Amino acid sequence: MSYSTRPVAACLSLPPNLGTKSKTSPNRKSFISLLQNCEHISQILPIHAKIIRTNHHNDPFIVFELLRVCFNLKSMDYASKIFSYTQNPNVYLYTVLIDGFVLCGYHIDGIHLYYQMINSSILPDNYSITSVLKACGHQLALREVREVHCQILKLGLSSNRSIRMKLMEVYGKCGALEDAKHVFDKMPEQDVVASTIMINSFFDHGLVQEATDIFNSIKTKDTVCWTAMIDGLVRNGEMNPALELFREMQRLDVRPNEFTIVCVLSACSRLGALELGRWVHSYMGRYRIELNHFVGGALINMYSRCGDIDKAWWVFEEMKERNAITYNSMIMGFALHGKSSEAIELFRGMTKQGLTPTSVTFVGVLTACSHGGLADLGFEIFHSMARDYGIEPQIEHYGCMVDLLGRLGRLEEAYHFIRTMKLAPDHVMLGALLSACKIHGNLELGEEIAQSLVNCGNEDSGTYVLLSNAYSSSGKWKEAAQVRAKMKGEGIEKEPGCSSIEVNNEIHEFILGDLRHSQKEEIYKKLEQLNQILRLEGYTPATEVVLHDIEDWQKEWALAIHSERLAICYGLISTKPFTTIRVVKNQRVCNDCHSMIKLISKITKRKIVVRDRNRFHHFENGSCSCGDYW
Repeated sequence: MSYSTRPVAACLSLPPNLGTKSKTSPNRKSFISLLQNCEHISQILPIHAKIIRTNHHNDPFIVFELLRVCFNLKSMDYASKIFSYTQNPNVYLYTVLIDGFVLCGYHIDGIHLYYQMINSSILPDNYSITSVLKACGHQLALREVREVHCQILKLGLSSNRSIRMKLMEVYGKCGALEDAKHVFDKMPEQDVVASTIMINSFFDHGLVQEATDIFNSIKTKDTVCWTAMIDGLVRNGEMNPALELFREMQRLDVRPNEFTIVCVLSACSRLGALELGRWVHSYMGRYRIELNHFVGGALINMYSRCGDIDKAWWVFEEMKERNAITYNSMIMGFALHGKSSEAIELFRGMTKQGLTPTSVTFVGVLTACSHGGLADLGFEIFHSMARDYGIEPQIEHYGCMVDLLGRLGRLEEAYHFIRTMKLAPDHVMLGALLSACKIHGNLELGEEIAQSLVNCGNEDSGTYVLLSNAYSSSGKWKEAAQVRAKMKGEGIEKEPGCSSIEVNNEIHEFILGDLRHSQKEEIYKKLEQLNQILRLEGYTPATEVVLHDIEDWQKEWALAIHSERLAICYGLISTKPFTTIRVVKNQRVCNDCHSMIKLISKITKRKIVVRDRNRFHHFENGSCSCGDYW
């Protein structure tokens, strides 16, 4: 129970003369009432002065309320001074101050105060113990957790349910899962609440099977438990199992809450499952789930990342109230779809509405500048962060600027920007510049950046693949082979290209040259038909993008079986004419596929939306929304 709601009389162990009516009782009630109405620390000062003048400064009731109001107003310095002048503070006064430290983020101070209480020979109770355990959890202070646990056992408080629950939770946060499970196993009733805490602990550390085993063992599951399981699966990249679990939840007629809906929408976003996302949206009305900031932002994000930016905008306009998070979702949506001017206009509208941009806002608007090639405006907005809003640029903001310069081919300028920025570059930023070097043919700088990644120990499969591809693009097959051999020797595996498409609420995944699909014959037949028609339209495979030293006919075949082409062909044979085809790819779409998909959209009269690693491409009638700039 929070101390802000806990009745004062139930908290304080008072001397007999303060537990009965006295001449000071009306003053005490008056002071407490005045303190409870304070909205700023300046209002407390005259009240406190009067408390001291009337000799009530050691009244435990009044001191308790003083401390509580101070931490509610985020004035822990003043609360600490009050406490230091209090004579013989009891466990309740210690506890309320520990709780205040925790709620205001001063977790180490809360832990130190608890030890001060113990050293003063004041025995803790279950409230003070749960408060200090919260502080230990925030600090991941495992040693202190175990010391408090020992005190719990010595004091005979181990049977207290709230303490056991908090111990499980904190051990889980600290990664001591065996200790958490030991506490759980010792509980006489492993009910749904305790089980849910254990599930979250396992998921926090990527132990999906262990969490699933606990979930399956629960006889009666509530909405919170179902939601925790769905959320944990989503956080661990298990999107399809999360959606299947949601379907099972519906079959059992378990009522979802708004957090359930947000978790499911997140899974839809990451999979690109638009049809399922639309169903979830319509389903919200059945349970009267309000379109608030929380749910609205998730809906905007889902529609944006599933390729329907117009519907995302519709949701945005339907919302009665919008906050910074709502604007952030919409700005980023516009940015990912290449609608740079719309994103910038919305950013300006946000500031005119009096909403203060956040760090996330600037990631969105700078991404829009990058995708639109708007260098001057991008730097103007970048410099305005600290100057106008007091937000110091973080690594992701610097990364947007490097990406912007790299896309424009201003590679040396981008490299100078990296070397002169306040923060050390990360592998994502250097990888983006390495990719730009490969695209713009600057092999020398690309080698230097790749070496920087290796020297810093930040290299991954992408580093080696980009460098190998850069060598291959320049015809340096020997050097490319050496890079790939080194990659293989170090046990680094390249992430396979994968594309997915949603048909009839089911996600179908394809990899390069995939032969696993039940309709593979029809898919490859459609692919061959398209290839014949495209050649009549003048299409010539861009074999130079195949970065292997093989014959041209082999390169043409390697291009023809790219995963996005297989996904598109499946979409063509599985959906009605004129239906929009939406494909999600985990890598950047290559130049040849980009050219081919433009032609496919023209000859099939289909709109094709492809989400690759960087952005969305809307192909329609032979052209792409990116303007061939991606």
